Amino acid sequence: MEQQEESWTEATSSSELEVKGPGWYPPGMADLLTIGEVARRSGVAASALRFYDDRGLIRSERSGSGHRRYPRAVLRRVAFIVFAQRIGLSLQEIGRELARLPPARAPTGREWSRLSATWTSRIDQRIAELERLRVGLTGCIGCGCLSLDRCQLSNPGDRAARQGPGPRYWIGDRPSGNPVRS
Repeated sequence: MEQQEESWTEATSSSELEVKGPGWYPPGMADLLTIGEVARRSGVAASALRFYDDRGLIRSERSGSGHRRYPRAVLRRVAFIVFAQRIGLSLQEIGRELARLPPARAPTGREWSRLSATWTSRIDQRIAELERLRVGLTGCIGCGCLSLDRCQLSNPGDRAARQGPGPRYWIGDRPSGNPVRS
């Protein structure tokens, strides 16, 4: 019995020939990451990576079997896409920005710096919005509800409505007679 098992393990099955085992890649593909590896490392779903790839935001190469393989530098691009979306850039805007980077190699630090300089003001605006949100969570936001005690002081009789619709103090307006705080 033991001898039969030994000869059986030495034989090569057809499934071993088809699967190839982990770590086997055709020549030139060994330094590329699978879509699953990129998804795990970036924290972005494989479906989103395919979406980005189909829209030209990232680039993959295809293996002989048609599977997508990505250069390691794609991780930086994916991180850029995720954070650019978080600060409010649309995919179209992100695509325009990424088009300014070299497609055939990993961008240098200087190239990334040049790219990010164009949207630094957008980040500053987002930070200001978030600071207003933090302050507004416990205070009057000028929405007209008049439900908090502070609303009666900051927005008596809903004066904020004269400045327009919405939560006027969150948007950045200040209550009448109160200076804008920096």
